[in-house]
Amino acid sequence: MGKNIVIFSTSLRPGSNSQTLAQAFAEGAAAAGHSVTIETLSGKTLQFCRGCLGCIRTHRCCIEDDAAALIQAMARADVLVFATPIYYYEMSGQLKTLLDRSNPLYGTDYRFRDVYFLATAAEEGDDVWARAVGGLEGWIACFDQARLAGVVFAGGVNAPREIENHPALQRASSMGASIEA
Repeated sequence: MGKNIVIFSTSLRPGSNSQTLAQAFAEGAAAAGHSVTIETLSGKTLQFCRGCLGCIRTHRCCIEDDAAALIQAMARADVLVFATPIYYYEMSGQLKTLLDRSNPLYGTDYRFRDVYFLATAAEEGDDVWARAVGGLEGWIACFDQARLAGVVFAGGVNAPREIENHPALQRASSMGASIEA
């Protein structure tokens, strides 16, 4: 029996390169027998965390928007995958907002153990995505049973669909396929 994998595609741009990278990961994971869901943030309403910390006590956020359903999807996932464009050497604001709003998961019996990071940017080089991964690792550090299991970065892509034929697509597909049941 395969794992329940939830991929969060955080770009708001139609035909985005990070969405294409997420799709490649999903195809590899599905071919390996896993259940895969892609949750896109495009069209969703996510307000900023207010820092009230009520969610620590109730494990629910007081803000009524689309974040509650996304957080439930996170809680039920065996594997989390975050796909983001890199803006100014950092993850998208949409991804950061989602991570902040996932605070109701803290201190709960969440299922996910492995977390993957997929990123695209106009620039190339390890220094382009390193800060974004550092931010995600800070989030992961709050979940003792979770770990960063892999990263795929596609640099040199900017315009929508520019990622087509980029070697990172095969790396993402292979990474998804390599997840053990």
